[in-house]
Amino acid sequence: MSSLKPVAVLGLALCFMGCSGGPPPKKELPPPEVAVAEVAQRDVPVYGEWVGTLDGLVNAKIKAQVTGYLLRREYQEGSFVRKGQLLFELDPRTFEAAVAQAQGQLAQARGQLEAANSQRKSAQAALSQANSQLLLAKAGLEQAQGMVMQAEANLAQQQANQGKTQLDEDRYRPLAERKAVPQQDLDNAIQNNQVAKAQVAAQVAQLQTARGQFNSAKAQVDAANSTIQSALAQISSADAAITTALAQIESANAQLQTAQLNLGFTKITSPIDGLAGVASAQVGDLISPSSEPLTQVSTIDPIKVNFTIPEQEYMSSLKRNPAASRRAAFLKTLRFELIQSDGSKYPQPGRFYSEDRNVTVNTGAILLTALFPNPQGNLRPGQYARVRTVRYVQKSALLIPQRAVTELQDRYQVAVVGPDQKIAIQPVKVGERIGQDWIITDGLQPGQTVVVEGTQKLGPGATVKTKPYEPQASATPAGPK
Repeated sequence: MSSLKPVAVLGLALCFMGCSGGPPPKKELPPPEVAVAEVAQRDVPVYGEWVGTLDGLVNAKIKAQVTGYLLRREYQEGSFVRKGQLLFELDPRTFEAAVAQAQGQLAQARGQLEAANSQRKSAQAALSQANSQLLLAKAGLEQAQGMVMQAEANLAQQQANQGKTQLDEDRYRPLAERKAVPQQDLDNAIQNNQVAKAQVAAQVAQLQTARGQFNSAKAQVDAANSTIQSALAQISSADAAITTALAQIESANAQLQTAQLNLGFTKITSPIDGLAGVASAQVGDLISPSSEPLTQVSTIDPIKVNFTIPEQEYMSSLKRNPAASRRAAFLKTLRFELIQSDGSKYPQPGRFYSEDRNVTVNTGAILLTALFPNPQGNLRPGQYARVRTVRYVQKSALLIPQRAVTELQDRYQVAVVGPDQKIAIQPVKVGERIGQDWIITDGLQPGQTVVVEGTQKLGPGATVKTKPYEPQASATPAGPK
C-alpha cells in the first residue's frame, strides 16, 4: 500500500464512497398535458373550390368583311354599345361606284328585255295575221279546187257531147252524099258538132282558169305558211332574247345586291348589346377580311365563369347521380360563390350553365361554366377568381380537427386517448377536408377522443393529461382546402 501514489489512493477512496452510498432517487414527472377533441358526427356539406376565368356570355369579334381604308371610329372604347350601333366606317367610294355600275347593268338588261318583249309582240301579231291569211288562203284553195273539179266534170261532159255530135256528123255525111238523108240533117249535125267542139274548147279554157286559180290559192297558202314560219322564227328568237335578258337581269340583280351588301359592310356595326373593347386599328389603316379583329364586344350580364374540375370529381359526381335526368336536376340546384382576387365574396350567387363534352387529354379535367349576374358591369372578361359550391352533403360524417391527423408515407394515423388516459396510435382513412376539420371514413368511432396538440412528444401507451382543444379563428369561411 505504501507504494501507491496519493492520487490513486484518493480515487479508490472516492470509489468506495460512491459504491457504498448509490445514486439519489429520481423524482416522478407528471403526465404531459395534451389538447384533445371528441370525434364528432354530423351531416356536413362538402365544398368544391376551383380557379375560374371570367368570360363574356357572348364574345363577338368585330371583323371587316370588305377591304378598305378605315375612315372613322364611331364608339367610345371600353363603353357599352347597343346592337346595330355603328362602330367603324370604311371608305365607301369604291363600293358606291360598284353599286352605280351594277345599277347601270341592270337598267341595260331591263332595256334588252323590253326590246325582246316588243319583238315578240310584233312577231306574235305577224303570226296572228299570217294565220288569218292562211285560213283565207285555204278557203280559196278549197274553192279553187272545187272549181277545178267542176270544170273537169263539165269538160268531160262536153267532150262526151262532142263525141256524140261527131258520131252524128260522121254518120250523116255518107248518107247525105248518097242522098239517103236530107242535106239539112247533115248540116244540122255539122253545126251541132261545131257547137260541141266550141263548148269543149270553152270548157278547157274554164278548166285552165280554174287550175290557175287553184295554183294561185295554193301559192297563197304556201306564202301564208312561210309567213307563219317566219313569225314563229321571230317568236323563237324573241323568246331566246327574253331568256337571255332575264338571265342578264338576274345576274345584274345579283351583282347589284352584292355591291349594295359590300357597300353596307363599310359601316361596321355591333351584332349584340355588350361591352366594346379597345380598337386594334387606327384611322387610315387598310383593313381587310384577313386582318385581325377591329375590336371585340362581349355580353357581360350575366357573365360566364369557366373552371375545370378533375376527372375524379366528375366520376364521383356521376356515381352520386348516375341517371342523366337526376344529374341534370342536380346541376340546376347548384349555387356558386365567387371569391374575387382580393379575397372578397361577390354578393350575388351564380348558377350552373354548361358542362363540356370531353375531358381534356393533357390535364385530365373537364370544363364547367357558371353564370353570375353582373348588372353593374363590375366583373370583366379575363379576370381570375375562385368558384365555390356545395358538391354534396356527407351524411353522418365523422369529423376531427386536421391537426389531429399525422401523415407518414401516404398513411394517416391519430393518437386516441382511451378511458385510462393512455395513448393508442390508430391508423385511419381520410376523406374531404371541411374548413379546419377532416372527414374520417374509417378507423374511428363517434365519441372517441383524439389528441390534437402534443402528439409529437407521445408514444403508444403513454399516460396523458387532457384539456379541450380550442380551435383558432379562421379568416376564411369553412370550405375545401
